[in-house]
Amino acid sequence: MATPDPDLLSTWQFELPEHLIASRPAASRDDSRLMILNRRQGTIEHAWIRELPDRLNSEDLLVFNNTQVIPARLFGYREQTGGRWEGLYVESDGGGNWILLCETRGKLQPGERIQVVPADCWLRDDLGPQSAGSFSRLTLTLVSRLADGGWLARPNDSRPAVQLLEENGSLPLPPYMGRKIADEGDRERYQTTYASQPGAVAAPTAGLHFTPQLLQRCSERGVQRTELTLHVGPGTFRPVTAERLSEHVMHEEWCRLPAAAATAIGSKSAAGRLVAVGTTSVRTLEAAAAATGVQFPTAWEGRTALFIRPGYEFRAVQGLLTNFHLPGSTLLALVAAFAGFDLVMDGYLRAIEKQYRFYSYGDAMLIL
Repeated sequence: MATPDPDLLSTWQFELPEHLIASRPAASRDDSRLMILNRRQGTIEHAWIRELPDRLNSEDLLVFNNTQVIPARLFGYREQTGGRWEGLYVESDGGGNWILLCETRGKLQPGERIQVVPADCWLRDDLGPQSAGSFSRLTLTLVSRLADGGWLARPNDSRPAVQLLEENGSLPLPPYMGRKIADEGDRERYQTTYASQPGAVAAPTAGLHFTPQLLQRCSERGVQRTELTLHVGPGTFRPVTAERLSEHVMHEEWCRLPAAAATAIGSKSAAGRLVAVGTTSVRTLEAAAAATGVQFPTAWEGRTALFIRPGYEFRAVQGLLTNFHLPGSTLLALVAAFAGFDLVMDGYLRAIEKQYRFYSYGDAMLIL
């Protein structure tokens, strides 16, 4: 039998029953299941996320991404046509403009104005563009179309973007959850308990499993922890469209390894493992290692378009906690680069067989 070509997109496809896509979280964060892959032995075990402290060594170091999901989802009406408009704030350009992804009927034009309205008003059938002015506190003027299809827009309010989004936006949810508007449950659960740095448009989902009690139990076990930041961008939802991974243009994200994290990593015992919580932590750690050329003696921050796929040589990470990812995704390729293609795909097939839950609100995989 021919060995699958890891560069072909078709190699990363598999059939996932729709009922295994977790559109809602488990009753409690630590109710999720945990699949454990041992890279050295090639074994697969089944456990629960609440058992994680028992699966780690006392000198291990967990590295968390402390980014906070911002209410980046926007709804409104086009002043010129009255048509409905949806947008996603990506980031600011440093000059007072916002970078947005826009969705609407008809072709948008530079100079158009968008009246942003609260999500609950946008959903009401008895309200429309004529009423938008009564509810809108934010107007966006489209400046220019960007090369990647996004838009540069200027808000009519000079306050910080995070503040304006808190007043006018909604928490963005992945499209596979099947609902446009986040509810009260999402506002609590689609955010890690330790999130502190606003800027992400998607959650670092491996961290969603951690309760304060689970973190405390890890600490009592002697497991150390530290934090870095990567603001997850919309590229995490974009599918690979190239036939070969080597032809895929990876999205860019801003990340930071602070001095405290660099110190914690540098002082870690040689017997302890550096365990990244989530693929975003992996990406930041490996980007920092590549940029500095050494294993983090100092702080580092910057933008990275690092694409980790089979053949990549890891410089820093020795363990990974992650969720189950989409077929054909760059995240699945990253996990297989770390654990090996055969072991990971075998794990995914067993996860489907044993009815694991997939994606953001789904179950977890620990690779050691």
